[in-house]
Amino acid sequence: MNALATANSSPEAFPALVLNADYRPLSYYPLSLWNWQDTVKAVFLDRVNIVSQYEKMVHSPTFEMKLPSVVSLKVYVKPALYPAFTRFNVFLRDKFTCQYCGAKEELTFDHVLPRSRGGQTRWDNVVAACAPCNLAKGNMMPKRAKMWPHQTPYKPTVHELHRNGRLFPPNYLHESWLDYLYWDSELEP
Repeated sequence: MNALATANSSPEAFPALVLNADYRPLSYYPLSLWNWQDTVKAVFLDRVNIVSQYEKMVHSPTFEMKLPSVVSLKVYVKPALYPAFTRFNVFLRDKFTCQYCGAKEELTFDHVLPRSRGGQTRWDNVVAACAPCNLAKGNMMPKRAKMWPHQTPYKPTVHELHRNGRLFPPNYLHESWLDYLYWDSELEP
């Protein structure tokens, strides 16, 4: 995201950080952001509290307001205990690292017990793998391929994914967001 520039910048350059009613982000990775239209709509529907604002104004013929930079939900949304099984969440659980060689490029996901041998696409059988390792392992069992994942695949909690997400701060953080975000600078991705 480009730095928020001048008052003449398009409203699209002014997303709002969305916090739960307890003032914690709904998500760290991806960071819970709404575009300006969704944010203004939520304000008018009285679904959020405005916590902080940009200097950027939006206008209609009868109304003007500063765009919110941070909003909190008025009703607490209880986070799910376990996240959905998605490719992105597998990568996040595995910290965007090949579980065989440690590479961080060309990530795919690998079935530890190959699908051709009855392996299922589930948390406890899929790991992040770089394309070269995935090709090298092919449809072989780990013992035959002499390739074992560094971490046994498991079903993570939402809390674990949030913790891992804090290892990967976004390229841009508006100063009004910083009091609500906790990036763990001591941990390495």
